[in-house]
Amino acid sequence: MSHSLLALVVALPLLAAFLPPLLPGAIRRLLGPLALLLVAALGVYLWRITLIEPVSLALGDFRPPLGVVFYVDSVAALFVLAVALVTLLLWPWRGDTSENLDRKQSLTLVLAAACGGLAVSGDLFNVYVFYELAAVAGYGLAAGGGTAAARVATFRYLILGSLGSLLALLGITLIYFRAGTLNLAHLADLAPQTLHDPFGLAAFFLILLGLGVKAELFLVNTWAPEIYATAEARVSALLAGLVSKLALLVLARLLVLVFPLPEARGALLILGMLGMLTGEFAAFRARDIKRMLAWSSIGQLGAAFIAFSIPGSLGLAAGLAIALHHLLVKPALFLLAERWGGGLARLAGAARRSPFGAALFALFALSLIGVPPLPGFWAKYLLLSGLAAQPDNLYLLAGLVVLVTTVVEAVYLFRVIGMLHGRDAAHSEKPQNMALDMTLPASTLAGSGAFAALLLAVALAAPWLTAPLARMALQMNDSAAYVARVLPATATSEATK
Repeated sequence: MSHSLLALVVALPLLAAFLPPLLPGAIRRLLGPLALLLVAALGVYLWRITLIEPVSLALGDFRPPLGVVFYVDSVAALFVLAVALVTLLLWPWRGDTSENLDRKQSLTLVLAAACGGLAVSGDLFNVYVFYELAAVAGYGLAAGGGTAAARVATFRYLILGSLGSLLALLGITLIYFRAGTLNLAHLADLAPQTLHDPFGLAAFFLILLGLGVKAELFLVNTWAPEIYATAEARVSALLAGLVSKLALLVLARLLVLVFPLPEARGALLILGMLGMLTGEFAAFRARDIKRMLAWSSIGQLGAAFIAFSIPGSLGLAAGLAIALHHLLVKPALFLLAERWGGGLARLAGAARRSPFGAALFALFALSLIGVPPLPGFWAKYLLLSGLAAQPDNLYLLAGLVVLVTTVVEAVYLFRVIGMLHGRDAAHSEKPQNMALDMTLPASTLAGSGAFAALLLAVALAAPWLTAPLARMALQMNDSAAYVARVLPATATSEATK
């Protein structure tokens, strides 16, 4: 396969997003899923070849570090595949009107294109472009719920997201002012002389806070409970499952290539711990299932930040395991919460009406808690092992935070499971509960069931996935190989003249 086909990761979803108005109805409805299937096939192929050697593409034949560069290692290829598959599983097949459905499908494809672009971008300028594209698509999808609460929550999300974009842009500007380039490979080569100082760290912290809005980072994550509680379940699943992971991937890439500094890792560690504590304890206090899932998502992404703060490939392996596990579990839980939304008291006896849905919720909850042999157990095991191997007492404190918040997580998730299997709402003393229909629709069960099948497949294949995960982490941690692949030695010397 020609490396020029890498551009299809972004081009195919964008074309499918804007071509439908020119096509007949039947073809228009199938164009988006077909484009995503092609991207998924491309992701599988890329993952297989990049396990051996990464590939890069300079668009327009501009010699690096000039122009647009796409870089795909095994981690980027896996996220390209994940973007396509998760978007397919959450595809909007139905809408209120034909026009509304077309809008949702186009915005979903734009979001998929932006996420794919974030996975493969090799320079900060295009990272910012795709980040903004994902933000705009996310605003449109979040406001599509049609309720006043959804529009108000989206407006708040827009304000905070715009502030995050401004902070990220300011950080990128500072990096360009000091280094004269935004190419990640070139920055990796120049950073020890130009950016490993308080000025460079200030730029990193600005980007961390800016991109952290989408990654649900502590301090800039207050939008998440409001959006996830008011948006359609499919939209909440996309934002929590996909967008947050791609923002996290960009930050991890920046940490490895440009800012492999103790101060930068310390910032991720502290903010990750605060995210876990605030998220899990807020989820424990929540009495609305969507808000509970939103706060728990913040806590679980805090664990990913803690993992990526661990030096070396051990931290990257733990961070990838946590992020990929969260990508499978959290979208499925938001789908289940679509009909079960509202106060937790409404869930009484819901397992009798939807036993398969209750079983799925229990499966995902057990994996989040870390019950073996489910994938969540292996992700937390890697995290705790990495933390225990560090000599710094702050990492040991982080391990204690992980253990404490796991207990809190188990309490509120088992509380929900108990409510699902508790006394039937039809026999409750409260007559207003008698009219509630807690039966989950077939489409919801099918979507969550597909995520459950993937989760169980990963659990069964866990012994064989350890080596590929370790190889992916080693490859991602090899900044010298990244520079050598993207930026020939002659290009570096000429660009710095």
